[in-house]
Amino acid sequence: MANSNSEFDLKDFRIPDYILVPESEVEAVSYVPECPVIVFINSKSGGQLGGDLLITYRSLLNEKQVFDVNQEAPDKSLSRIYVNLEKLKHSEDDFAFKIQERLRIIVAGGDGTAGWLLGVVSDLKLSQPPPIATVPLGTGNNLPFSFGWGKKNPGTDSRSVESFLGQVKKAKEMKIDSWHFLMRMKAPKEGSCDPIAPLELPHSLHAFHRVSETDSLNMEGYHTFRGGFWNYFSMGMDAQVSYAFHTERKLHPEKFTNQLVNQGTYARLGCTQGWFAASLFHPASKNIAQVAKISVMKKVGGHWEELKISNSIRSIVCLNLPSFSGGFNPWGTPNARRRRDRDLTAPFVDDRLIEVVGFRDAWHGLVLLAPKGHGTRLAQAHRIRFEFHKGSADHTFMRIDGEPWKQPLPDDDDTVMVEISHLGQVKMLATDNCKSKSCEDPTSPPAPETEEPDSNEEEEGEEWKKFGAAETFRIPDDVDISHLS
Repeated sequence: MANSNSEFDLKDFRIPDYILVPESEVEAVSYVPECPVIVFINSKSGGQLGGDLLITYRSLLNEKQVFDVNQEAPDKSLSRIYVNLEKLKHSEDDFAFKIQERLRIIVAGGDGTAGWLLGVVSDLKLSQPPPIATVPLGTGNNLPFSFGWGKKNPGTDSRSVESFLGQVKKAKEMKIDSWHFLMRMKAPKEGSCDPIAPLELPHSLHAFHRVSETDSLNMEGYHTFRGGFWNYFSMGMDAQVSYAFHTERKLHPEKFTNQLVNQGTYARLGCTQGWFAASLFHPASKNIAQVAKISVMKKVGGHWEELKISNSIRSIVCLNLPSFSGGFNPWGTPNARRRRDRDLTAPFVDDRLIEVVGFRDAWHGLVLLAPKGHGTRLAQAHRIRFEFHKGSADHTFMRIDGEPWKQPLPDDDDTVMVEISHLGQVKMLATDNCKSKSCEDPTSPPAPETEEPDSNEEEEGEEWKKFGAAETFRIPDDVDISHLS
C-alpha cells in the first residue's frame, strides 16, 4: 500500500482518462505531471513476472495507461493516443500540449519486446517521439543493460516499481541507431516460396516477410525480405547455440521459468553443440569465410570493399550496442595505435556505424571476461553485405537481437544476399550507469567523423522509409507471443 508521500509522487506519472480514451469528456486538471508515462508490458515474459508487473503498474497508475502487448499491439495503442492528442491540441488544450512534450514510454519484456516498441515508435513518424525506458524481463536483456537499467529481472512489488519510475523521471535521453535488414533469394521452381518455416520466424524482426510487387526492391524471379534491428545481427556457431536454446524452449516452455534456469540451459547447449570444441565438431566448410563473401561500405556514399577474414572465424557479429550475450562488449575500446593505424573508434550507439567482430569458438569468446578483452575486430561500417553461394554447407544459422533461425543456402548457382545498412534513430532513456557512449555526450571519447547523407543521394525506395509498426514491424497473428523474449 503506497503511503501519502509516494501517492503524491505518483501524480507525476499519471495521465487522465480523456488523454488516453478518445471522445472522453474533457477533465479539469489542476496538476500537470512532470513525467507522464505510457507503459507496455509483455505479460508472458519472465515467467510470472510480466503478469505480476502488469498488476502492480495498473494499481499504481491509471490502468488505461498500462498496456499488455498480448492484448493489443503497441502500434494501435500509440496511434490512438497520439491521434487523440493531436485533436486536443487542435482545440487549444494546453494540458495535452504539456503531456506530449513530457511523455515517456516504459516497455517491460525481453529484447524482442523492447525492439518491437522501438520499431513502432520509429515507424509511426511522430512529431515528438517519446524516449523509451526498458525493464529487463528476458534472458539476455542487452538493451536494458546497455542503457543502465540492469540485466537481472526486477522486483514486481509496489516499492520496486516506484523506484523504477523515479529512475525514469531522472533519466537522460540518448539516441540510438536503427539498422535495416534486407535478404534476397531466387524464387524456387517448386515448393514453398518462403525460406523459413512459419514456426521458425525470427520474432525480433517482426518484419521478415516478402516485399510487395510494387516495392522498388522487388525483382522478378526473386523473393525479397526485409526487417530491422537495434542491437546485433550474428551468424555462425553462436546463432546455432541460440537456435538450439529457442527450439528447446518452444518444445518444453515449462522448463524455462526463470532467468537463472534459462542461462544454465544456454551454457549446457553451448557445450552439447560443440561451441567449446569447435575444431572437432564444427567442420571448416561451415566457417564464415567458406560460407559467405563479405563486403563493407565504411561511410555514406563510399565504395564497397571486400572484407578479408581468417578461415578460423566461425561466428561473426554485427554489433550496434556495447552488450552481447547478456552484457559482454565484443568490440571493446581500441587503443590509440589501433585507432590510428586501422581507423577504428570506440563504439558509439549513434554514429551511424556498426561494429563487425569475429570469434573462433567459445574459448575465444571467454576473452570477453577480461577487463580489456574483445573479439577479432574486423571493421566498422555504414553498410555490410553478405553473399552466399553454393558450397558444401546447405544452411547456416542467423540471429537478430537474440532471435535465431536456420537459413537455407543455395543448392545451385544462385546467390542469397543479405545487406545491413543504417536506417534512422530513436530516443532511449539512460541512467547514470549507462554503458553506451554517444557522439553527443561530451564525456564520451572523440566521435568519428561521419558524413550526413547528401540530399542528392540515390533514392533507396519505400522500404527504407519504414522500420516498424503497422506494416513492417507487425508480429504475425499466428505467432505465439509467449515465445518472444
